[in-house]
This record gives sequence, structure tokens and C-alpha cells, in this order.
Amino acid sequence: MFRIGLVAGEASGDLLGAGLLKELKSMHGDIVVEGIGGEQLISEGMNSHCPMDKLSIMGITEVVAHYRELKTIQNNLINYFVNNPPDIFIGIDAPDFNLTIENKLKSAGIKTIHYVSPSVWAWRSYRIRKIKKAINLMLTLFPFENEIYEQHNVPVSHVGHPLADKLHNNIDIQGARKKLGLSETKKVIALLPGSRTNEIKTLGPVFIQVAKQLQNENGNLKFISGLANQKTYEQFNILCKENNFESDIRLFIGQTHDVLAAADLILIASGTATLEAMLLQKPMVVAYRLSWLTYCIVKILAKIKYASLPNILAGKELVAECLQDDCNVFRIKNEMQVLLDNEEQVAHIKRSFSGLSSSLAIGANKRAAKAVSELLHVR
Repeated sequence: MFRIGLVAGEASGDLLGAGLLKELKSMHGDIVVEGIGGEQLISEGMNSHCPMDKLSIMGITEVVAHYRELKTIQNNLINYFVNNPPDIFIGIDAPDFNLTIENKLKSAGIKTIHYVSPSVWAWRSYRIRKIKKAINLMLTLFPFENEIYEQHNVPVSHVGHPLADKLHNNIDIQGARKKLGLSETKKVIALLPGSRTNEIKTLGPVFIQVAKQLQNENGNLKFISGLANQKTYEQFNILCKENNFESDIRLFIGQTHDVLAAADLILIASGTATLEAMLLQKPMVVAYRLSWLTYCIVKILAKIKYASLPNILAGKELVAECLQDDCNVFRIKNEMQVLLDNEEQVAHIKRSFSGLSSSLAIGANKRAAKAVSELLHVR
């Protein structure tokens, strides 16, 4: 039996960690895992020292507002693991939080892995120096990410994406609609305004107004939405009531995958959920809005043209991105209407998504577990 320290920063990391842990247990039997994780990791036996949503904060100014609390959590984890050394520490995503922990633990002689590459290929490439100092191994999800680590002699292993293994060529739109109790013959549009409360606050009203205009102009539409938890469900439900849209949309908690699978088209916040939508071959419009200061900093430091994973992976614009000033009802509604009106474009997007998905479906959980085992010299 060996001990793993692990920190996952949000829902996507929780899912990655749970898949990795399940595979490690099948290879090596019981494993002690502790740190910070969500429901998925806890269900695999992890002892989480504090709620994962404490770390689910995005944006520079937003993090500053919670700095003291985040720093306290970070210092407590460092002190705990230094005094109770695990055989290995794995930080999943959340690089600004995890790399500091990894650096301290590696200095204390603990082997460290970072799972999910920070977007050094997109912006803040200077972070590669900190990464090299902090980790023994980087596990990447996407094939184009390895190049920058190899250039800087940072040990790296491309493992693919577990969602691609799960979803590639496994799309059942009717099964998903049945599971959600949708017997609609109408075209189904999913609204995914994000998993964080600040995202719901910022994007929720815009998404609802877009949906209302689309409904008024098209008529034969059904709207659904998947919310990450009870808190965001209640928050979005209140917005629907305030905008007189409550009777025109069905909301679901913790069923984001089914909501995505059941949809014909998706209006979605920029983030990791766009990858799942791509893997399910769902044409989408991507929207996001940061605080003014965060956006200005990102704009200065960004090295790539696109924000959404489908476009980054394709190296071209497959899906419309409505960001910052373009994240408005008029622009988003027009982009959604293009998808409603143009079946040929929708078919092209689906074919492109299928090709991208196949490049990621390479057995991620097993490859990640093998890389962890090799670093531990477990046979």
C-alpha cells in the first residue's frame, strides 16, 4: 500500500483524479489518498481536507478577493504533507495553487506530478521555469502540449483525455433525452452558463435573454440547462424567474453530460465543458466575460488566437467565440441563429469534431496510472 497526496481544483479535475485513482487501485490494490477533492474522488475513497469549491475561483481579481483564505488552505496542505510525507503528490490542474505546493514538497524530497498542463503554450510561457523546478513529471491531455516541455527538458507524458475514451463514438441523443424525461420533437438547445457562481451571475442573464429572443423568433425550440450543484441551480433558477423564463426551460442538477448529450445545439461558457460538447459532436456558440482588469492582463499576455478548446485543437475557428464586449445578447443570438438556419455548417462542425475526438481517445486513465507507477518504481 502506498500513500498519495492529491489536490483537484474543480469538477473537471475531480473527474480526472477519480479515473486515475480507480485505475491505480485496480493495478495495486488499496491506496491511501488525501488532500482536496470533490464528490468523484471522495467516492473513490479520498479523504478531502476541505471542500473543493473553496478552490473553484477563476480570474485574477476574483482570486485576489479570496487570497487570504486560499493561502491559508495552501499553507496547511504544505505543512501537513511535509510532516506526513506521501509517496507521491499529484496536483490536478489549478496550477497557480498546486505548483506552489509541488515546489515546496519536491524541495522536501517528495516526488511530484502535475496532471493537466497549464496553458504555457497560450500565455505566461515564463511559468515553464517554475514548473521545471516544481515537478518530476507533467501529464498532458493534448498532443500539442508536449513540445514546450521537451524544449525545456521537463519530463512529460501525453496521456490523452479520459472523456474522449468515454464519449468517442458513444453518442446516444435519444437515450439522453429519455433519461431526462424529454419527449420533445422540438429542437433542443442547452444553456451552460458555467459551474461557478460568478459565471452564473455574469453569463446567466445574457444566456436567458438570448434564449427568449430565439424562442420568440423560432418557436419550435426547447431549452434545457445543467447546473453543477444545488447552489448554482438555485442561483440560475432565480434568474429564470426574474426574467419570466422559468416555464420555458428545464433545469437539471449534476447531469451536465446528459444535458449536453440531449441537445441539438449548445450555448456554453468557455471552459472545459466545451471539450465534452466537442466530444459529443455538438455544434456550439462559446461565450465568456472576465472582469475588466483580468481581461486586459490576459489580452496582453495571450499568445494564441482562440479561447475555446475546439478551436485551439483545430487551429482554426470551428465555433463562434463571443468574448468580453462580444458577449452580448445581439451577437450571441445571431451566432445561434446561424446554427439553426445552416444544416450544412452544422454537419461540417460535427465531422470536424469527430476527427479531433479520435486523436484524444488513447486510454488516458491507464496511461496516467502507468506513468504514476513508473515514477514510484512500483512493479
